[in-house]
Amino acid sequence: MTLAAADVGALLQLVPVQRAGFALLLAAIGLPVIGVVIVGLDIMPVRFAMMHVALLGIAVGLLTGLDPMLCALVACALSGAGVAPLARTPDGLSGAMGLLMSLAIAAALLVLAVSGVNASGAFALLWGSILAVGTADLIVLGTLAVVVPGLFWWRRREVGLLLYDRELAHCSGVPVRGLTVVLLVLVAVAVAGAIKLTGALLVDALTLLPALAARRLGTSLKSIAVWAVGIGVVVNLTGFLMALWLDWPPGPVLVLTAGAVVLAVHLIPERRNSSWRAPASVSPPSSH
Repeated sequence: MTLAAADVGALLQLVPVQRAGFALLLAAIGLPVIGVVIVGLDIMPVRFAMMHVALLGIAVGLLTGLDPMLCALVACALSGAGVAPLARTPDGLSGAMGLLMSLAIAAALLVLAVSGVNASGAFALLWGSILAVGTADLIVLGTLAVVVPGLFWWRRREVGLLLYDRELAHCSGVPVRGLTVVLLVLVAVAVAGAIKLTGALLVDALTLLPALAARRLGTSLKSIAVWAVGIGVVVNLTGFLMALWLDWPPGPVLVLTAGAVVLAVHLIPERRNSSWRAPASVSPPSSH
């Protein structure tokens, strides 16, 4: 069943719907750039681990009475900083992320079981609740929308070298360790910040999918980032309006919309000079 245009217009007058749309717009500015970093550093396992860490933070928040989303943000940020020393190679992260995922979900389930907290409340946040977006969520997404593109532009040379080749970046004077820590923390916070919008399980719609589509269209790291943001804006707003019109859950619609864009641009041959992803096997930085 679909809604008439007048009904969709009436929905757009509601404050929760307006907040949700504004949140998706903010997310489209910062999170696709995070996706560029995830693909560039080849750290796909990190986002899965952060989903589990976010659940642990939510469980702790429900237990202590603190804001569950704030606890999830803090837990993810600390975890992102903690795994940074293992990020010298993607292989170094794989085992650690598997361990972190197992420990985080086990600890979360234990906290929920021992405390008697209703687990459905914690797991509900994993599916997203976009119409429940509050001021705190907008602040987090707004901060990411400013900090992530700002850092990307301010340190674009260093970030570009790091994404291309860690060893080359180190030899060129880039503070590889410090920059990696900052990027991983931003990745972790971005995953936690997007939970309310699509749920942790569908966060790829806001981060990775626009970046994957942009990789086919961009001719340089800068243009890839610009394309990712543009695609993110179009996908988020189009998917949200379609969800309202069809009266479907926004999260899955956003994923399917972004996926359709990725499949469409996949038909375009990849340009050689957009090969910006860090090599899968990179030697650790030398100490000279």
